[in-house]
Amino acid sequence: MALLDLFLGRVVKRGQLTVRHHGGAVRVFGAPDPAIKDVTIAFTDAGAAGSIVRDPALGAGEAYMNGRLVVEQGDVLDLVKLMTANDLWEAGGNGLRPNFATRAVESVTHRIGRINMARAAKRNVAHHYDLSDRLYDLFLDADRQYSCAYWTDPANGLERAQQDKLAHIAAKLAIEPGMRVLDIGCGWGGMALYLNRALGAEVLGVTLSEEQLKVARARAAEAGVADKVRFELIDYRHVTGQFDRIVSVGMFEHVGPPNYRAFFRQCFDLLTPQGVMLLHTIGRASEPGVTDKWTVKYIFPGGYNPALSEIVRGYEGLRMFCTDIEVLRLHYAHTLQAWYDRTTEAREAIIALYDERFFRMWQFYLAGALCAFRFGALVNYQLQFARDRHVLPITRDYMAAGEQALRG
Repeated sequence: MALLDLFLGRVVKRGQLTVRHHGGAVRVFGAPDPAIKDVTIAFTDAGAAGSIVRDPALGAGEAYMNGRLVVEQGDVLDLVKLMTANDLWEAGGNGLRPNFATRAVESVTHRIGRINMARAAKRNVAHHYDLSDRLYDLFLDADRQYSCAYWTDPANGLERAQQDKLAHIAAKLAIEPGMRVLDIGCGWGGMALYLNRALGAEVLGVTLSEEQLKVARARAAEAGVADKVRFELIDYRHVTGQFDRIVSVGMFEHVGPPNYRAFFRQCFDLLTPQGVMLLHTIGRASEPGVTDKWTVKYIFPGGYNPALSEIVRGYEGLRMFCTDIEVLRLHYAHTLQAWYDRTTEAREAIIALYDERFFRMWQFYLAGALCAFRFGALVNYQLQFARDRHVLPITRDYMAAGEQALRG
């Protein structure tokens, strides 16, 4: 208890956090701030506080999941916001990081865990993406876009923002009717179906999720385009053929740094000489790091968000031009807020699907991710590549014009 109080006293300055310890003691940290909601938490057993001190990220998440940490005033998002708002990345914050010895051990084990060979990759994907279809219906948009939306106006709803994301990416691909497109990590098929519907492309979508494959194929059949939009259960390393365009959205986070060179080499080989590629991935604005233990254990085993320097090392030397890089800073924070709100509203339905512990886990996952984009070092990168220096216009004007046409 004393160690946790010392930790909170050092970290919490903005916003007021009240802690009710199991033995009855009450401590208050920080000071009211109009930009941050006051939060009260309570520990339901004597060991919960100690588990958080030993490993703040893993201990806090597990304590909340298991009902050992209860948020009495506000909710878990308010708690995570209060803590991370006191640890802004651009201000040099590091108060919530594990100590040096813990980071050193995590760094070694994480490098081993993110090798992500083909068999492990399929198992890791199934852990997250083969959950109940009903769960994803409850918090995603109708098109099931499970990646960062594009908010041309923060006042837009999630459905509009996700459709704008599709248009934003499609415009960068500069697709012409009849072009062959490969969608690596196609999810439930929304991007592939959009590229066919809006631009007349013939698309092959590949995934390692059996549940996503079933839905994607059913959607293509229902739309009457199964001959133009195909989906296969196959690792990107085993795809063959030639494609005019390659798009990959929200999949690179599962590749793992040891495989970045192989990933880009495979994409280079699959592109025609006039081919263009668009990669959309979560990334770090900071130096390379490690994925926190709670996320690896419960949400994305084998997952890792790369620093831009790690992505660059993956493709440099391949004689492929990086023709455009865009950094989306707060777009995923807006997206995750919408997902969090929908998840919280669907509490009873999610508990009926799984249980209270799963609901708390999912809520904590979305809250933590949201704050990592709002206060931490996470961003989204969109990188465009071309094999030929002449294949795309030499200014970005065509992107804006194409996007406007698609949105119009």
